[in-house]
Amino acid sequence: MVNVILPDLLKEKLDIVFCGTAAGNKSAERKAYYAGAGNLFYATLASCCLTPRILKPNEFPELLNYQIGLTDLAKFTFGMDKDLKHEDYDAKGFEEKILIHQPKFVCFNGKTAASKYLGVTDTRLLSYGLNGVTINKTKLFIAPSTSPKAFAYWDESIWRQLKNLII
Repeated sequence: MVNVILPDLLKEKLDIVFCGTAAGNKSAERKAYYAGAGNLFYATLASCCLTPRILKPNEFPELLNYQIGLTDLAKFTFGMDKDLKHEDYDAKGFEEKILIHQPKFVCFNGKTAASKYLGVTDTRLLSYGLNGVTINKTKLFIAPSTSPKAFAYWDESIWRQLKNLII
């Protein structure tokens, strides 16, 4: 049996569940979300006042204390998005988790993650920010990826918009 690369960090009625595509190579190796060098995830959470300090990747379970959860669309593989296959993604399983846990928001960490769930083949057709789609009462938000591979699209102000929606 194949094990998940990173366990979901979920509980009922969180403010936000961040969803990526899959664990990166360093995250899989270190068994921690967003553990790659240069990833802005934890620094951005602190900068946007979603956490009181910059957490280290191995401290990711502490995010539940701040009403933040984590998951990925591809739970049984890892690597760069370009290396993942269509069948690696489990949009239905992701949706079931969201229906069970009912967070206020799902924030896709990057347009690629959003496109895999929404079934949009061209990420240029997606806009950052609040999306009109919901999963029951959970609102969907798309933020620029915190990966160093996506720095050309980086805009922390969009992450700040998410924080402002939660207040």
